[in-house]
Amino acid sequence: MKISKFITSKLFGVSITALLLSATFLTPALAEAKGDAAKGAQKWANNCARCHNMRDPKELSDDYWETTVMHMRLRAGLWGVDERDILAFLQASNTPAKKVTVKSVSVDLANSGLSGEAVYKSTCIACHGGDGKGAFPGTPDFTKSKGPLSKNDAELLSNMINGFQSPGSPMAMPPRGGNVSLTDADLKAVLGYMRTTFEK
Repeated sequence: MKISKFITSKLFGVSITALLLSATFLTPALAEAKGDAAKGAQKWANNCARCHNMRDPKELSDDYWETTVMHMRLRAGLWGVDERDILAFLQASNTPAKKVTVKSVSVDLANSGLSGEAVYKSTCIACHGGDGKGAFPGTPDFTKSKGPLSKNDAELLSNMINGFQSPGSPMAMPPRGGNVSLTDADLKAVLGYMRTTFEK
């Protein structure tokens, strides 16, 4: 009887030690994993925006976002990929968009890869909302007659490719909406979708 208790206690101790050691060595590897800023924007809008407004990028550093997200992982139940995606979005929002001069961009909305609606719903909707009026204060309203869609296609496409800081907006739109996998053809398709859906 004493031998089986001894063996059981040793096995339990070895199991706990192995678990703690694996957690110690795996945690840095998980912390280094990069998140998806586009998915993070959507997760931020669905989770964080209920209580928090967007802050001016000049107010908060990338280090501050790391501390905040780590704190909120416990309070809001954010773990793993959700935490990394939201952090990627918040850190991307700290990068001011570069001022770009539009020379000439060829726009052929008919020959795009993905459907504009699919691109909008997977990437743009998190910040611009399903109705195009913006998911949070300061996001440009696509439905206004003198709003962003009153600009020409070349200028809008350049803003989408390179990122853009709208006057009065608390954050810049990251290049390609934060989704680096979008091609120029995908952006042309989403521009066509926005024009047919929201333009007045």
